[in-house]
Amino acid sequence: MVDKVRFAFPEVNPELSALNMLPYLLLILTYQNRSVSVSGLLDTGSSVNVLPYEIRLRLGAVWEDQRLSVPLGGNLARFEARALC
Repeated sequence: MVDKVRFAFPEVNPELSALNMLPYLLLILTYQNRSVSVSGLLDTGSSVNVLPYEIRLRLGAVWEDQRLSVPLGGNLARFEARALC
């Protein structure tokens, strides 16, 4: 049996109306010696998580330093992706 976890859906931005009702998860991302507080869309069916460019900048991650390529499929197949390790 799988343990169930319930998450509260925080209000992200009241101006987003229906989009504000999606399940966002508040979290802290840490890379090397930097941490940032962010909210991300909770997608339990997702096999890929995308890190927005501005968050990558705030974490200090350098694209060229990321050597592990990640193959994408579907509508993301045309984009290059790299793992942030």
